[in-house]
Amino acid sequence: MQDAPQLHSSIVAMVSLASGIAARHPDMGQCQLGRLRQAGVPQQQIDAVIEIARHIRDEAAQKLDAAFDEAAGIATASKPKVDKGKPVGESACCTPTASGQSCC
Repeated sequence: MQDAPQLHSSIVAMVSLASGIAARHPDMGQCQLGRLRQAGVPQQQIDAVIEIARHIRDEAAQKLDAAFDEAAGIATASKPKVDKGKPVGESACCTPTASGQSCC
């Protein structure tokens, strides 16, 4: 079996940063910020990663809350009705961030 090619360290840092934010890890990728800056990754790209990770985290929380509310029989106007984990009327892919960044 051949060894898989290694990911560039800046890609690993971006994935780690995004997953830490999305998972609500207590450190939320703080150490990766320095690594990305030292690697010369533009701040605009770092900001996009942070925005996308926060959007996915927040969207997941909203869907989980809506599914729980539906299962508990709690009627809320502010939360979307959920069908098999997806809000009714939305595609399987996530919605874009507030600034229009695609997360799919």
